[in-house]
Amino acid sequence: MSSFNIQVNRKDFHQYKIVKTEAPRVENLGEGQILVKVDQFAFTSNNITYAAVGEVVGYWKFFPVSDDWGIIPMWGFADVIASNNADISVGERFYGYYPMGSHLIMSPIKVKPTNFSDGIAHRQALPPIYNNYINTKTDPGYSKKGEAIQSLFRPLFTTSFLIDDFMEDNDFFGGSTIILTSASSKTAIGLAYLLAKRKAAQNLNIIGLTSKGNMDFVEGLGYYDKVVAYEDFAQIGNTENSIIVDFSGNAQVQENLQGHLGQKLVYNCLVGMVDWTKRGGADSAASNGKFFFAPSQALKRNKEWGIEGFQQRVGKAWMGFTSQVGDWMTVKNSAGALELAALYLPMLDGKIDPKIGHIIKL
Repeated sequence: MSSFNIQVNRKDFHQYKIVKTEAPRVENLGEGQILVKVDQFAFTSNNITYAAVGEVVGYWKFFPVSDDWGIIPMWGFADVIASNNADISVGERFYGYYPMGSHLIMSPIKVKPTNFSDGIAHRQALPPIYNNYINTKTDPGYSKKGEAIQSLFRPLFTTSFLIDDFMEDNDFFGGSTIILTSASSKTAIGLAYLLAKRKAAQNLNIIGLTSKGNMDFVEGLGYYDKVVAYEDFAQIGNTENSIIVDFSGNAQVQENLQGHLGQKLVYNCLVGMVDWTKRGGADSAASNGKFFFAPSQALKRNKEWGIEGFQQRVGKAWMGFTSQVGDWMTVKNSAGALELAALYLPMLDGKIDPKIGHIIKL
């Protein structure tokens, strides 16, 4: 049985290679280990962010191959095809964090009917939220029909939920205008949806900043009070206390907004790297803010609400959001290593239609 993964040059993301090998053999599994075959995953600009901040946050450490090359993590579904674990059976299907490739050996710990954590040694120092794998048999939010939406949005929407919660937890830092850059990105859309639900109670003004080509799409979502093209940033009012939630990572966009808002900028929340090629250096305007690390807010709420309480809150918000996704998004399926590789460069260069959600079937 053959196996493959797609590896990216960690210093030049435009260089990539398809690496084919023989799949791991059942007899090579250690005690308690399982072998899964990745069936499908979503490919979004969020995966490019994993690469862009991979050295700083540690995303290259999840599926390590070398110091020069790395495997970008993906969210999707995999099936157990061999098991040396008494609590996990061949044929079980799990949703979670997988490599851009076809197979993965895992060392499940804390196994429950609902989920397990990958206890493989090199992942233990990494954020536990990425090591959790959910059993589709017992996941109340799972449906076979809804796998594409779950892969595309569930991890991103959880980040949206945590940003929204973080802002509310901090009384929106005294701000009333919230500016979302890369307003067409999926995490920004999820956040705009959640903020719109709070708009009346919190007296919020939600502004989406996007490219001219995406303005009609972003306006059509109905979540933003105003949509502005990047070059027209001066149309944004600068008399009210404002927050930037930056999904773009573009140094020029940051410089423009910071200069325009001046003292009215009360919080600058750095989240994504959609426009990763223009982020500038460590001293650029794009670094003049506070990086939002979703696992930290998740850990805080897990302690305060309990794991089940946290999941219930996210689940309730998720169900409301997913009921609307079909109104504006079309799922496009691609198959195999070659079609995945063909999609990689357009995704890397931001040439993807935001109305299309890409699913890779392996």
